[in-house]
Amino acid sequence: MLSLQNYVNQKRHTLRKLTADPRLHILTRGAVHFLSGFCLSAASLSHRAMPLAMGLVCSLTGWTAALCTAGSVLGYWLFWGAAGQQGIAWVFLALAAVLLLGDRSMTRQVPALLPAIGGLIVAVCGVLFQRNPAESATVGIYFLRVGLGAGATLLFYRFLAGRSPIVEWLTWGVATLSLAQIAPVSWLGLGFVLAGFLLVSGSFPGAALAGLALDLAGVTPVPMTGVMTLGYLPKFFPTKPRAGIGFLPGCVYLLVMVLCGHWDLTPLVGLTLGGFLGYWFPLRPQVSHRRGETGAAQVRLEMASGILSSLQQVLLEFHSAPIDEDALVSRAAERACNGCSNRRTCKDARRLGQLPGLLLHKPLLAAEELPIVCRKSGRFLAELHRSQEQLRSIRADRERQAEYRAALIQQFQFLSLWLQGLSDQLTRRTETKAQYQPKVQVFGNRPEPDNGDRCLKFNGTGCRYYVILCDGMGTGLGAVREGRSAGEILQKLLSVGYPAEHALRTLNSLCALRERAGAVTVDLCEIRLDTGRATLYKWGAVASYLISGSGVRQVGVPSPPPGISVTEQQENCQQVSLRKGEILILCSDGAAHEDTLQICRDFGTEPVPILGQRLLEQSRLTGQDDATAVIVSLKS
Repeated sequence: MLSLQNYVNQKRHTLRKLTADPRLHILTRGAVHFLSGFCLSAASLSHRAMPLAMGLVCSLTGWTAALCTAGSVLGYWLFWGAAGQQGIAWVFLALAAVLLLGDRSMTRQVPALLPAIGGLIVAVCGVLFQRNPAESATVGIYFLRVGLGAGATLLFYRFLAGRSPIVEWLTWGVATLSLAQIAPVSWLGLGFVLAGFLLVSGSFPGAALAGLALDLAGVTPVPMTGVMTLGYLPKFFPTKPRAGIGFLPGCVYLLVMVLCGHWDLTPLVGLTLGGFLGYWFPLRPQVSHRRGETGAAQVRLEMASGILSSLQQVLLEFHSAPIDEDALVSRAAERACNGCSNRRTCKDARRLGQLPGLLLHKPLLAAEELPIVCRKSGRFLAELHRSQEQLRSIRADRERQAEYRAALIQQFQFLSLWLQGLSDQLTRRTETKAQYQPKVQVFGNRPEPDNGDRCLKFNGTGCRYYVILCDGMGTGLGAVREGRSAGEILQKLLSVGYPAEHALRTLNSLCALRERAGAVTVDLCEIRLDTGRATLYKWGAVASYLISGSGVRQVGVPSPPPGISVTEQQENCQQVSLRKGEILILCSDGAAHEDTLQICRDFGTEPVPILGQRLLEQSRLTGQDDATAVIVSLKS
């Protein structure tokens, strides 16, 4: 019967598998661009539509620009009706300009080109739509729109090109201005939700700009700039209030409302909801103190992370050209007819070359199944079978290339996240101290040079401690080489701070690309010496056992070994605690047998070496496979 914990772990693995699917990434990215265009089309100043959505379309390329255009058209039509016709013209002309530009080599050489295009589009549309009865914009509104068209294009282009605190603050302000006009219900404005979120979780300039955007939108008579600036003051106190901080935006709003004498309770729910969202999902600090060589190193790390992220995105957007199956059939007909003695008198040669590519999907095709009667059908069928082999080879080659791309995409993603994490850690001054000391004892049935089971134990970054058990499948020199190679790769990655999940998936990619699926299994235990918590990762390894005061329980479930697939993740992950004297036992497949669980239950107060010897008794009797048992515990 499946336990609740195993069920949760299986669902977690399914979720991880889905999140690693490049198709889901593309789908999510498309939905974000569509919704971004939809929300930006609602932006309003002086009760007039503004070209913010057009600025985002100008800063995008390809299908993302098309999806953003579709969302913008829907938004201008829903929010503005007849007055949104000019907005629809803005985004369509911006999409046409983006498609005509093609690649962005010209825009990189001339940075002012995109803003100029955005301003020109708005200026031309403003002149053409002056005769529209629904469009009665003044000269001031006209020039405001032209300036916003160029400015929004520059802002979004800089935002998508790289990280900049000022650009991010301005983007938050633009997002608040757009969402201020969207309210699913009358008492819940999305602009107030975002403002409350930024007040609790964002930076001071971002919060102040969000308040200014709400004042410009004119959604409430209460001065929201004062609310946001006054509400941010408690975060400058030496002791920052954490309990109930979600109520801070709503409380400050009530205070300012009483002081100003303007009574409007509509924003209260949105500000409070945004405050709690900011408490539950805090933003990463956008501005760090960069000084001297540390600041320069941080900038370089962030730039390298951005480059790797861009390379990953380029590979995600790559699509292979479809296989021309009709050309393969035509080529088969050409080869068959060229060697045929009846080629001069045959009237069906041309029709043979026009047969559909669906014939290649019938592996046991006979002459009776051909739609055309050929006097030399055997020759044509032989050439058609040859084309079927070519089609299978092309498909197999495409699948291998897809695996290679998936592995490369993973590594770009892992390295980008790791470099960004290193950049964020440079300015952190707080260091945690270890509260526990690890105790690891290894027992094997063969000496280490002849044992295919490789056990490594070492310190990682921070308060992390790692125990790795790599089991090279089989026995002999090959198993020893595989186990040692896998262990050394993981040790090098983990020692420099590489996350355990990324290190394991890197090993999986290497095994898959080297066609060494099933050559090794991995047990990886990551222990936090400051909390006593441990995370056990399994990939192809047998179950482990945790001995505690309440008894013995099995940890981990069987899974396929690494190297089978790059895209399908099969590692098993479970959390355990070792801070109360628990003992964790890792076993290779040679040391695991039917009596292992009972031996652990009978452990009692016996010394740990006796437990290790008893676990290896069965393997010593058979002596057919390498057997290793690793016993891990903590002492304070």
